[in-house]
Amino acid sequence: MNKGELVDAIAEKTQATKKEADAVLTAVIESIMEAVAAGDKVTLVGFGTFEPRQRSAREGRNPQTGKALKIPATTVPAFSAGKQFKEKVSG
Repeated sequence: MNKGELVDAIAEKTQATKKEADAVLTAVIESIMEAVAAGDKVTLVGFGTFEPRQRSAREGRNPQTGKALKIPATTVPAFSAGKQFKEKVSG
């Protein structure tokens, strides 16, 4: 399912227009990204948690040359599925 299909599903379930559903979905996604980028944790009970995670520096290899290189530490976004989400997917 892509964003357009998700907007269509939201509009159908909420009896809203596709334009309204797209605006709401975009606002939700942007809000989650802004919060996680600021270092906050976003928890949607039953669905899951979005949070920033630290990746430590490590040594990697260039696949073309096999030469060792250093990969710097970074912060990456992470998602952990909630209990209800896991149960729904597992059947």
